[in-house]
Amino acid sequence: MILLNLQGHDFHYEAENIVRVFYPDEQIRVVYDEPPQGRLTSRMEKSGNIFCLTAQWDGETQTDTLPADVPDLAARQELMMATTLYRLLSKRTGYVPAWGILTGVRPSKLMHTLTREMGDEGAQRYFRDTLLVRENKTALAAAVARQEAPILASSSRDSYSLYLSIPFCPSRCSYCSFVSHSITGSGAKKLIDPYVGLLCRELQQTGEIAASLGLRLESVYIGGGTPSILSAAQLRQVCSAVADSFPLPTAREFTVEAGRPDTIDADKLRALRDAGVTRISINPQTLNDDVLTHIGRRHTAQQMLDAFRLAREIGFDNINTDLIAGLETDTPASFHRTLEGILALEPENITIHTLALKRSARMVTEDKAAATGGMAVAQMLEDGQHLCTAGGYVPYYMYRQTRSVGNFENVGWCRPGYEGLYNIFMMEECHTVLACGAGAVTKLRDPDSTHLERIFNFKYPYEYISRFDELTARKARIKEFYQEYIIKTTPQRK
Repeated sequence: MILLNLQGHDFHYEAENIVRVFYPDEQIRVVYDEPPQGRLTSRMEKSGNIFCLTAQWDGETQTDTLPADVPDLAARQELMMATTLYRLLSKRTGYVPAWGILTGVRPSKLMHTLTREMGDEGAQRYFRDTLLVRENKTALAAAVARQEAPILASSSRDSYSLYLSIPFCPSRCSYCSFVSHSITGSGAKKLIDPYVGLLCRELQQTGEIAASLGLRLESVYIGGGTPSILSAAQLRQVCSAVADSFPLPTAREFTVEAGRPDTIDADKLRALRDAGVTRISINPQTLNDDVLTHIGRRHTAQQMLDAFRLAREIGFDNINTDLIAGLETDTPASFHRTLEGILALEPENITIHTLALKRSARMVTEDKAAATGGMAVAQMLEDGQHLCTAGGYVPYYMYRQTRSVGNFENVGWCRPGYEGLYNIFMMEECHTVLACGAGAVTKLRDPDSTHLERIFNFKYPYEYISRFDELTARKARIKEFYQEYIIKTTPQRK
């Protein structure tokens, strides 16, 4: 355990995040104003008109100063604290994180904000010089921001997207921390039918609210879990509820995570195609059978290849594939072979994730499995960037997760013109996302500010089913929000 001792300030959230970059597997406990012996200490003191920040651990010390009369003093103090702590830990560990002191989950969103304030060059300079982000990651964030810009501009004041959660899987992957039920048990299987019925009711209620507010649907995303765990008939039922409750002709994209290759068959794919689904994801995570076994996937690489080709035969011309860099037993060489195998399929999207070691994931709580190390993951990501770029793909969205190996990023790559719209809208938080199903979170966005408000559905399917009426009552807040923040200033459509 690392005891993080804060003296003279309470920037505990950012301080803890910086320490976690260097020590992702350690438990971190924050204490205040205790003697520094044996503790990592971050101390802020004022002397006259100068603040002095000292980071200290076992005799190693890093200091910095800040005038007390600078604008945005608190923000500058927090930045100085993070920088000082970062430099101390870099010196102590010999590790220089590629993303510097940037610990937020949305680097491209920050790049957009800084570009509006400072211009393109100024924003990139701030990333490099102030946030200490490496040149290659700065360039990546800037490239994503440029690719996103015209799509973000297409989102209007009354735009919204729709998210549906199907929180069931054929088995639970060792790295997974999502609220999803494996249907290997009979109890979870029995929940699916009543869950689907109530989800359709929630869709109807939510659609009525959106229609009463005159909102415009831009994209639909059905995620999980593994939505393709549903039968073809259940998929038709859910998709019909979407079509009956929402104005699908205005939507520019309708995505379904087909997910696990072993849940995909021709009937399900035809059901999705006939329902107007325009984009699907088939997510192998790796084409290495040994790695698939280690992470608890009950399919082979060949099944993924067969499912992909079947989707093409049935008519899907916009397919995403997800990969994860850093899985147990994977190596840069085997990851390279996975990349080559995926690129040979010529999917429209390739999303490359960095493994995140979530506390609730089985590989952390039970298996004590060793993820591939940070240096190897860095090589995997660089290889992915090189091969995707050479294959004609561009980075179109990105985000980061806490506890990701090496503190690296997740990047969506696409053929130009095949950007995943929902991914951009959701990650950049440019408009409201109405969400239905267990574990889903509605995000209400005020178009005149950065204000966001969240409405949380119940996490687990059994809660969702047993307390559905309470959930319905929560959704009344959607109308109240729009009356408070939007309707008063939104011009009427002609």
